[in-house]
Amino acid sequence: MVFSSLLFLFLFLPSVILVYYVAPKRFRNLILFLASLIFYAWGEPVYIVIMIFSSLVDYTCGIVIDSRREEKAIAKTMLLLSIFINLGLLGFFKYYRFLIGSINDLFGVSLRNFNVTMPIGISFYTFQTMSYTIDVYRGKFPAQKNIIDYGTYVSLFSQLVAGPIVLYDTIAYQLKNRKESLADFGQGLERFIIGLGKKVLIANNIGVLWNEIQSMPEELTIVTAWIGILSFAFQIYFDFSGYSDMAIGLGKIFGFDFPENFKYPYTSKSITDFWRRWHISLGTWFKDYVYIPLGGSRCTKPRFYRNLFIVWFLTGLWHGASWNFILWGLYFGIIILLEKTLLLKVLKRVPKALCHIYSLLLILVGWVLFYFESLPKGINYLKAMFGLSPIDFINSRCIYLLYNYAIILFIAALASTPIIHKFIYRLKIKWEGFYHFASISFITMIMFLSTAYLVDATYNPFLYFRF
Repeated sequence: MVFSSLLFLFLFLPSVILVYYVAPKRFRNLILFLASLIFYAWGEPVYIVIMIFSSLVDYTCGIVIDSRREEKAIAKTMLLLSIFINLGLLGFFKYYRFLIGSINDLFGVSLRNFNVTMPIGISFYTFQTMSYTIDVYRGKFPAQKNIIDYGTYVSLFSQLVAGPIVLYDTIAYQLKNRKESLADFGQGLERFIIGLGKKVLIANNIGVLWNEIQSMPEELTIVTAWIGILSFAFQIYFDFSGYSDMAIGLGKIFGFDFPENFKYPYTSKSITDFWRRWHISLGTWFKDYVYIPLGGSRCTKPRFYRNLFIVWFLTGLWHGASWNFILWGLYFGIIILLEKTLLLKVLKRVPKALCHIYSLLLILVGWVLFYFESLPKGINYLKAMFGLSPIDFINSRCIYLLYNYAIILFIAALASTPIIHKFIYRLKIKWEGFYHFASISFITMIMFLSTAYLVDATYNPFLYFRF
């Protein structure tokens, strides 16, 4: 993994950028498409066939739907075929083992459960290709006739494995008409390095603390339990938002503008607000392709409750093939239902500080449900957090962990708020000359430290590979 990361940073990426900018513009999508296939095959040579097959299905269905739009039966049949194949592939590779295991446990049978490995990024590119076909059917835009351009949209390596989920409508014009510039290249490179630093320097290091705490239940105290789940909250945020920043930065380097995926979610004043800031592209997808088609909130109360239940059940299920993810999704669905019907009116009258505390407490409880696939382990951890188990409030081990990880916890807490961003903006306005010098120095330092860490580290996970 370390070797692959360094190989990507110092061989694959520079080579692709060099070839991309040297080549005539008419060949640039082809270069990105081929580079993306190489990148995906690098990780999983076998499953590249699945991605190509999925892309060809939706490309073909899109063209037939567009050309036979007046023949409603044919257009609808092709749409349903696209949805069926996409969900079928996703269901088999991601949920087959979970489904068979659940049936065996529930009915006491012994159906054969194959060891199916999930292709990297299938949850992301399946949603992209499926939304494309749906939008062509809706008449939102004409079908893409150039298979290279379509293949570039689906497989673009910068955001293939970790999002954001980019809708075709967002970059349809950019596929043919984007204009690269030195300014955009610089901004993209800066954004990429910041994302790399978030992932390598913050997420990985704070993840070591979480691994240490969740693997020592016999030494768990109330304070240790809260520190642990807070460290996991920081780890998953900086891990995923770091990859999103890298994707957005790489997109900028190649002339694309990808949508933002995070907006300081831990500064939210409600859970509704949190989900407007966390994994924004996923929330947008479910809103546009599930919630609104079901009727959204403009319907009877029973249907509105049903719509929320379906969306949050699917949100949980999208994150993983396990009951804890479904429980996690429904947990937030229930809170959002309560907020929309009652709590948001109350929160408007409450001091902002209390609203932030309310949100953060519920978010942290949610991360317990998210992390522990075993419900008893999750319940025991929640008991420890709230002092419902016979454990100490704090002990020497807890103090030792606080002493060793205080700096990274402080950095993570600070970086999860807009304080640094606001400071940099004011610095740019007041001392522009110094800002440029400081910015270049800071970015160079992040790149140097990230590289040094990758060379030396043995712990470099990516949490969202399993989603």
